[in-house]
Amino acid sequence: MGSIDRYIFRTTLVSFAVVMGSLTGVIWITQALRGIDLMTSQGQTIITFLGLTGLAVPVLVLVIAPIALMIAVAHTLNRLATDSEIIVMNAAGLSPIRLFRPFFYATMVVAALVIIIGAYIAPDGLRRIARWDSEITADVLANVLQPGRFAQLEPGLTIRVRERQPGGMLVGVFIDDARAPNERISIIADHGTVLKNDKGSFLVLEDGHLERFQTGKQEPALVAFSRYAFDMSKFSRARDVSYGIRERYLWELLWPPANDPLLARLPTEFRSEMHDRLLAPIYPFFFATVAFAFLGLARTTRQSRNFSMFGAVLVAFVVRLAGFALSVIANKTPYVAGLQYLLLAVAIALCLWLIKRNVVLEPPARLTEALNAVNASLLRLIRRPATA
Repeated sequence: MGSIDRYIFRTTLVSFAVVMGSLTGVIWITQALRGIDLMTSQGQTIITFLGLTGLAVPVLVLVIAPIALMIAVAHTLNRLATDSEIIVMNAAGLSPIRLFRPFFYATMVVAALVIIIGAYIAPDGLRRIARWDSEITADVLANVLQPGRFAQLEPGLTIRVRERQPGGMLVGVFIDDARAPNERISIIADHGTVLKNDKGSFLVLEDGHLERFQTGKQEPALVAFSRYAFDMSKFSRARDVSYGIRERYLWELLWPPANDPLLARLPTEFRSEMHDRLLAPIYPFFFATVAFAFLGLARTTRQSRNFSMFGAVLVAFVVRLAGFALSVIANKTPYVAGLQYLLLAVAIALCLWLIKRNVVLEPPARLTEALNAVNASLLRLIRRPATA
């Protein structure tokens, strides 16, 4: 790789990292706001909130990475064109297909990243989310105990919490335990917190009193306490987790066991997910080639690049939308999956042909003149001085 190739390769990957981080952060924030209920109504910690939402980031990367690469390629090409470097390279005998080589190398890096994420990291993150969500769902202290309601966990055991504060603190705790045949215990505490350790799950109550009613005694035993632990371990056992199609690793989709119940129940959806994983690393090549086909060819300063940018975005959007549509149809019709490969192969081949033939994509002259006329009219209207 020569000095020019290293310069373009490095610039493209740096731009890709910046765009990727920005887009992922914005989309992650919008998705994370949906899980804010974990901290408010269910009393989970900020660590749980960030963990659950952060594990979904690799899934977002699979969709965002090709788009971020296209933006990075367009930014690099626009930078080269602004500094007239593309024209100099073309005048020095560097053909467009040769100039595309460092962008191809950068695309290979992005495709490798997508393969690793799609094959292992993304499904592993979804598996961790499923297990974590199972533990949260099974936690009766976070889900069953709703503020202001009497919750009967089992016959003879009723618990009420007046308020749930941030940080998991339970205020105004009342427990009525009549499970034992010969006694009944009533507990009232000012506040309490959840404690989980190797011995189990406990509701640690503070500043309250306990009344014990025993059969054969007229007066109850009253005990004031500053700290009391109520065992809740039997109500906080996680259920068994069954993984869906998206939680399967790529090799489990390619070579599933013959007796796989999910494959027997949803064979078409199973294969459709497999094709989506295999197609994911191909999309970066399409987005890179379509950006270069519209923006990577040398042109004069009088030739506007606005149409090229708009055309590249439009073509990429149409092809990606068609890919999504075919993926949805493939869930019901298996043979449609092959059309996705054909769509990308034709699109990439056409873009490479345009690059090799040095075809500059420009709008018709009449369309350009009409747009310039409209633009000039708008400028005159804006600059027209106001009448007194």
